[in-house]
Amino acid sequence: MTETTQTSSNNNSRRFAAVIGVVISIVFLVIAFRGLQPQDFMSSLSDVNVGLLLVGALTYFIAVVVIAWRWQFLLQSVQSVPLTDLTKIVAIGYMGNNVYPLRAGEALRLFLLKRNHDMPITSSATTVVVERVFDGIVMLSFILIGLFLLDVTSQQIQQILQFAVPIFAIAVIVFFVLASFPKALRGLIVRLASILPERLETVALDLSESILIGFGSLRSPLHLIGAVVTSYSTWAIEAGVYWIVMQAFDLQLSYPVALLVVGTVNLAGLIPASPGQVGIYEFFVSSVLIAVGIGETMALAYAVVVHIVIWLPITLVGFFFLIQYGLGWSAISNANALNKDDNPSDGGD
Repeated sequence: MTETTQTSSNNNSRRFAAVIGVVISIVFLVIAFRGLQPQDFMSSLSDVNVGLLLVGALTYFIAVVVIAWRWQFLLQSVQSVPLTDLTKIVAIGYMGNNVYPLRAGEALRLFLLKRNHDMPITSSATTVVVERVFDGIVMLSFILIGLFLLDVTSQQIQQILQFAVPIFAIAVIVFFVLASFPKALRGLIVRLASILPERLETVALDLSESILIGFGSLRSPLHLIGAVVTSYSTWAIEAGVYWIVMQAFDLQLSYPVALLVVGTVNLAGLIPASPGQVGIYEFFVSSVLIAVGIGETMALAYAVVVHIVIWLPITLVGFFFLIQYGLGWSAISNANALNKDDNPSDGGD
């Protein structure tokens, strides 16, 4: 297969996946908004405390700084990067995920690390995978805490648990084994690579070394503790944003409800969807609120507003930082290709 043909095939696959995501989002939007009375919906929005919404939006930026701090801990085994730079890159990544399909923001922030700090793509990509594992652990914890402290029976939450628990249980075991026994992993890779053609063997060994470097921070007690503490802290702050918006609606709900909402909606993010989880987000947020006794119309109004609070400000700020770095929209759409050029398997350095 020629390089042009392979590129065309990859582009077609990405387009197909993006279309599937949009279709899934539309299905969830239809389910979430079915039977909605527009007049009642607008009435639910009329008494919202706008000042508290602004407080929630500002609080969300604190969570972004803390999540950048976590990334700093995970990157220490590769290279030390200033927190200010990482915060800007994380904001750009969030913006990319919010406006482009297939979580293009992740590829964009890896590209920016490479461009601005000469960070190896494979090693930094490994830390992003580790981030997702930590996020999964935190989300499951939040759901279990919420279910323990609240009297909630929700089919949607049970389905999310049944779907996500096996995935993250396996992921946690695999990643901590990889992090804990690098020599054994390296030996296994060397044996497997030896049966490959010479060029592929070299590529496999180069990739494995970069991946092992990316796992390095998990073998440092200080960096591991820092990553765990900041993981729980950033999501606890984000749950605080959800709780603040609940107060803006005068819903009189407790903080554990916010934990339950955050855990459920983020694990639901495993479901392919359009950028920003449109549809899936509204469905699962409103489902949790309905499960704790909030009316359907009010629950959906809350879901729409809290989605705007955590989507719009960070998207605008991320785009501002993107322009500050001298880039534009094309950088988002081309990020995957830019990263691919740096991959050893494609003849990069």
